[in-house]
Amino acid sequence: MIAIKARVDAWLGHFTMYRLILWVLGVLAVYSLVLNALGWLTFGLPEMLVHLVLCLGLTYASNRLVAMLFQVRPHSESSLITGLLLYFLFWPTELVPSVQVLDLAGVAVACVLASATKYVLAFRGRHIFNPAAAGAFIAGLTGLNIATWWAATPAMLWLLVPGVLLVLYRTLKVLMACTFLVVAVSVVCVLLLRGGMTFGPAVWQPIAQQPLLFFVGFMLTEPLTLPPRRWQQVALAAVVALLFAVPYNVAGVANSPELALLIGNLLAFLVGQRGGIVLTFKGSRPLTPFTTEFRFEPRRPVRFLPGQFMELNLPHSRSDGKGRRRVFSITSAPDSPEMTFGVGTAEPVSAAKRVLLALEPGQCVHGTAVGGDFVLPPDAGKPLLFIAAGIGIAPFLSQLAAGDSARRDIIVLYLAPSAAELAGCDVLEASGARVIARLSDGSLPPSFMHDAGRSRIDGDSLRALIPDVAERDVYVSGSPANVDALRSAARHAGVRRIHVDAFAGY
Repeated sequence: MIAIKARVDAWLGHFTMYRLILWVLGVLAVYSLVLNALGWLTFGLPEMLVHLVLCLGLTYASNRLVAMLFQVRPHSESSLITGLLLYFLFWPTELVPSVQVLDLAGVAVACVLASATKYVLAFRGRHIFNPAAAGAFIAGLTGLNIATWWAATPAMLWLLVPGVLLVLYRTLKVLMACTFLVVAVSVVCVLLLRGGMTFGPAVWQPIAQQPLLFFVGFMLTEPLTLPPRRWQQVALAAVVALLFAVPYNVAGVANSPELALLIGNLLAFLVGQRGGIVLTFKGSRPLTPFTTEFRFEPRRPVRFLPGQFMELNLPHSRSDGKGRRRVFSITSAPDSPEMTFGVGTAEPVSAAKRVLLALEPGQCVHGTAVGGDFVLPPDAGKPLLFIAAGIGIAPFLSQLAAGDSARRDIIVLYLAPSAAELAGCDVLEASGARVIARLSDGSLPPSFMHDAGRSRIDGDSLRALIPDVAERDVYVSGSPANVDALRSAARHAGVRRIHVDAFAGY
């Protein structure tokens, strides 16, 4: 099972979240055309093709135009995702016996407004609302057209379900999605039961004929409009589920999926990093032959907890398919005047990392989000074990550099190919933590580290190296394959509390 999961993670690691969602939505769009040709959908193939071209063309063109007006580089993948979402939100416009001009205009307005909201409804460079939901909601207020969310049809489930599961697994939002689905389905089911429907159809109806799956897979979990912590995301999912499922009408505005999402977006914005993050590049230095530290000075203080990550926007002209927004662990302490990131720079280097490597002092990059739950427990009295594999040491460097690390009982187990590839040795030594190195080539670690030799790390070796391992909170960081193997070893050693941070697609 671990081997299968490792293969899946390795394959998914080739896709950024944006690229994966774009591919899944693209496949679903093609699938909808096939269903229509087979008679499972009854829109009319010309109508669907015109609708698809209109949504993709208008969102792409308007996004580039608005970006040019605001003098920023457009994000093409994001615009295509928005276009595909609107394709599934609005009913394809009838073309015969006559073109429904108002319906067509409503879709066009939604597309243009969706692009505009990314720049107009923004605060210090960060958009607040899901663009597709905002465009659909505002278009509905004009009376030209309203979103029908026609993707919620039983015929679409055959590919919609695996597509949503793939996206949620890759984005690590399964718990958030399950919370939303349980709350929303329960509410709708109760309402249907009170209306006289039997239990089986009352459960099936919201899953098959309401846009719950599409909504949670592609819109609620959109990364730029989520709060930073997992518990906040789960709470948000429950709130949005209630807004989604409970009927209401306030001042003539009734509940709708897009309104529920927009309210959720606003709540998430209020608890997250409210504003754009501008970082001025100060310099870089090699940490190992294959790892580089990049130093930045933030224009204004950035709120984060040791162990969290930042997503950087690194535009480049020649895309390699890995995206322009990349996640990097912060390696500096929260009270440091500079922010540092430890980045693996072994060849082949992605296009986004080449942008980092080409930075000159004084140039600026933009951060788009801060988040992550790989943070230390509030109780400083809990004994901890950090297990780092390779570049997985990055989040631990921030935690060890934090002011309260000296008060904690911390052991670091650091796995690396050789002594030359041990990064952050200065921070490790200064922290006072007990550091154990396991080096694959059998080389000797620095004198302040304990040598674990070349023995395989499993449950028995963990207990031998750290006799009280079962009493510790264990944090594991590294590649997905390493994290899976080390988490399994910790469980076999009797550890009950394990926290993981996998560098998928890094």
